Amino acid sequence: MSEPAAGAPLVTVAGLAKVFRNGTEALNGVDLEIRSGAFLSLLGPSGCGKSTLLRIIAGLTQPTAGEIAWPARGAGRIGFVFQEPTLMPWATVWDNAYLPLRLLGVARADAAPRIEAALASLGLEGFAQVYPRELSGGMKMRVSIARALITDPQLLLLDEPFAALDEITRFRLNEDLLALWQRHGWTVVFVTHSVFESVFLSKRIVVMTKRPGRVAADVAIDLPYPRAAALRTQPAYSERCRELSALLAKAAQ
Repeated sequence: MSEPAAGAPLVTVAGLAKVFRNGTEALNGVDLEIRSGAFLSLLGPSGCGKSTLLRIIAGLTQPTAGEIAWPARGAGRIGFVFQEPTLMPWATVWDNAYLPLRLLGVARADAAPRIEAALASLGLEGFAQVYPRELSGGMKMRVSIARALITDPQLLLLDEPFAALDEITRFRLNEDLLALWQRHGWTVVFVTHSVFESVFLSKRIVVMTKRPGRVAADVAIDLPYPRAAALRTQPAYSERCRELSALLAKAAQ
């Protein structure tokens, strides 16, 4: 299965700046174009404004200056996966996944096929009536992703969703996320601190400077899809990781 073809610009970020009330300047002069079908990672040092940029794109935070434009059809459907699963502890896996549709007024019976398909796509078929306290960290994150996908978003934003997971679980979820992206053709923006994760996942990596965050480098990753676990041992992958590590070190100075 090949990767989704890059299409027309879906979101354009122009001259974006963000200064918080306490005077912290998180972003300054960010220009970025996100094309339909892209898998784009934002890579940068801690505190460089990656998460702030993601939240501005999602409409959860307002910029101090600059603008977010949706050239094609106006602001589209957005799915957001946070660093923590943020599941409702009193609700089952099924009801956690149902939440976005419930807020849209979709009846349970009408929502059921979409919820069952989303859970199945993330290996959660047998967990619909389980509560979050009964799940591992990796399984909780799968539920969080299923919930973000339930409205069939045009743009899927992920803010370091796998950072707290063990390496084996993280690798498996990387591979599962890529398989879903290839199958559905979403546009993905993925925030990470990990050079290795960003190279494995991405068609394109934007490296950001230390705070206030700006775009230091914009790099196409020409490794072919589909990408399986064996890629992590290939010389071409190692070389891309070395290149990105050097760019990240320079941006963090």
